[in-house]
Amino acid sequence: MLNAPVYTPASLKAELNEKGWRLTPQREIILTVFQNLAEGKHLSAEDLYTLLEEQGEGISLSTIYRTLKLMSRMGILRELELAEGHKHYEINQPHPHHHHHLICVRCSKTIEFKSDPILKIGTKAAQKEGYHLLDCQLSIHAVCPTCQRSLLPG
Repeated sequence: MLNAPVYTPASLKAELNEKGWRLTPQREIILTVFQNLAEGKHLSAEDLYTLLEEQGEGISLSTIYRTLKLMSRMGILRELELAEGHKHYEINQPHPHHHHHLICVRCSKTIEFKSDPILKIGTKAAQKEGYHLLDCQLSIHAVCPTCQRSLLPG
């Protein structure tokens, strides 16, 4: 089963140091924002930049992009392709908080759902090839009932 570690600043610092990187104040601030984000909330790099500016944190957009990419590669964050055409991020929660996304391609409404069979298939596929699973996500792009009604003539 997927066991994404729950990161603390100390455990993140240890993992970064092990890979030759540092836990900068900016990385710690970004980790804290995602750990405190309400369930079901996703942030783009631009959303994060705006949020940090409002909190008085002067972190450049380029630093945010680099940090989001690094934390995604490490499995700390999940990178999501949502309907708006740009990436969003959320904390990568371990099982049983793991979830998938149903996204309306017209209005971008996103619904999160859980599916143990999807996670089991991803885990089995990774193990078969000798991979260590960091994340397993399914994004279903569809048209929600409200948008379907607006498409009807009349």
